[in-house]
Amino acid sequence: MKSFFKNYKFSIILLGSIILGAIIGVLLGSKALVLKPFGDLFLNLMFMVIIPLVFFSVTSAIANMKGMKRLGKIMASTFVVFICTALAASVIGFIGALIVNPARGIDYSALKKIVTAGGGAADKVKQVGLLQQIVNTLTVSDFVSLFSKSNMLQLIVFSVLFGISTSALGEKAEPVAKFLEAASNVMMKMVKIIMYYAPIGLGCYFAAVIGSLGPQILQGYLRVFILYIVISVIYYFGFFTFYAFLASGKIGIKTFWKNAVAPTITALATCSSAASIPVNLECTKKMGVPEDIVETVIPLGANIHKDGSVIGGVMKITFLFGLFGRSMTSPSAILSIIFVSFLVGAVMAAIPSGGMIGEMLILSVYGLPTELLPIIAVISVIIDAPATVLNSTGNTVASMVISRLVEGKLTFEKKYGIMEDK
Repeated sequence: MKSFFKNYKFSIILLGSIILGAIIGVLLGSKALVLKPFGDLFLNLMFMVIIPLVFFSVTSAIANMKGMKRLGKIMASTFVVFICTALAASVIGFIGALIVNPARGIDYSALKKIVTAGGGAADKVKQVGLLQQIVNTLTVSDFVSLFSKSNMLQLIVFSVLFGISTSALGEKAEPVAKFLEAASNVMMKMVKIIMYYAPIGLGCYFAAVIGSLGPQILQGYLRVFILYIVISVIYYFGFFTFYAFLASGKIGIKTFWKNAVAPTITALATCSSAASIPVNLECTKKMGVPEDIVETVIPLGANIHKDGSVIGGVMKITFLFGLFGRSMTSPSAILSIIFVSFLVGAVMAAIPSGGMIGEMLILSVYGLPTELLPIIAVISVIIDAPATVLNSTGNTVASMVISRLVEGKLTFEKKYGIMEDK
């Protein structure tokens, strides 16, 4: 129990503050809006650090990257598998959200009482051509515009280019790389300090939300949680089995499930992909995956391969779409939901505090008020445990598929055959 509380301590406190805020909101009704300034204080603190945090985190991670050039075939296969599984996760998440629509029945107009700055922006998105929209989404016409939280994706593009340029210069840019790493650590320390206030800030903001919307939104969160659990079960048992079959047929399935229990329990107990790395390394080697592939794929996957987070991104986007009454069935909406959820789960996962940044990215891309951040942040809290299981355990079965691509059918099946003889 001590270990469980240690691993989930902050999540429990945060969830408890949100529940307390919900109770206060229900009891006080519209009077709970008096607590909104305490929530605004937390939001403003986060908004202050979001731009430097993104820049230094992304550039530092890329500029200080080492050992990524070895085994080009392994790396190429790794990214192909990671992209394909993340896209599969986003598609199944979207289908589930389309069927259930967790935010149905919630009247967004009531939120206008608490969403002031930027309220109504979602209804005034300028319609432009597809190519121009892509240009506007990825770039800005003025460097100064990068310092706005409304241009998160553009900032990420700039940060990636800056990091690649720093890494490419090698020793010449080593002082810059060290500065970026130090600055990234400083920003993360700032975030940790601010997060001490998170239970109070989110609790008060949520009380104002519930006071305005009533129990409608609580029902929406319950639908999100149940939907996520159902999708997680389907993805865990169905898709992981399919990936193991792709790796080496029936023997691949048998070998995977014989070794999947330990990674799954560890992920559920620690609620951390990083903390699950040692167990994943050991169990993936038992699955017959070569050591060089294991030691490349597992650590890399813990950072950038998070199918559970991709599905969570779909839940957040579709929840907001439901709040605003936006259509989710148009071709452009479907493609944008899948693409943005892929970015949120697969790309933003590589960044410290990536969940928070991913949520800001969603609001930025869709032109939604930033004051909606706490509303979708709650989703991250309630799906944390099952999402970690999909994120972490998914890396083990992905490494099997990668081994199949790198080594070929006969070599891969021979390894499994040896294991079966034992």
